[in-house]
Amino acid sequence: MSRRIRIEPLTVAAFAPFGDVLDAAGAPDKIINQGKCGRYHDRACLDFTDGRAGISIFQGEARTLPLTLDLLERHPQGSQAFVPMSADPFLVVVAQDDAGQPARPRAFVTAPGQAINFYRGTWHGVLTPLSAPGLFAVIDRIGAGDNLQEHVFDDPYIIEE
Repeated sequence: MSRRIRIEPLTVAAFAPFGDVLDAAGAPDKIINQGKCGRYHDRACLDFTDGRAGISIFQGEARTLPLTLDLLERHPQGSQAFVPMSADPFLVVVAQDDAGQPARPRAFVTAPGQAINFYRGTWHGVLTPLSAPGLFAVIDRIGAGDNLQEHVFDDPYIIEE
């Protein structure tokens, strides 16, 4: 029997236990480029045990709702930021850790102009664009060692609007 998860809008407060919401909300921290650019400074906590930060490009297949959620993953050695290269929304699934396993997941949908950064060790779903092209810049740890843990749910969840 499937369990159901309702999608929530992505807000700074709701997402705070899992990571950072990256957007240009509020006034910029600094005006630069001869007054023509607002800088929203240092919006993500990049956190790596070792290695270095790298930027990769991911292209994910667009998904439709409702969506079956049967897998979460986490990266114990580094944070991971997803910056969409289009203004299309995407689905973000996260869960608290419960003795080394994910607790009940939560699902968020981004608004145009939002990106996210998962804190190191946060259980999360795979890249889930809701429309094509599903193109993202991903900032994460580049280095040796195993930085992926996966959890498969015996009883999957259904994510719905």
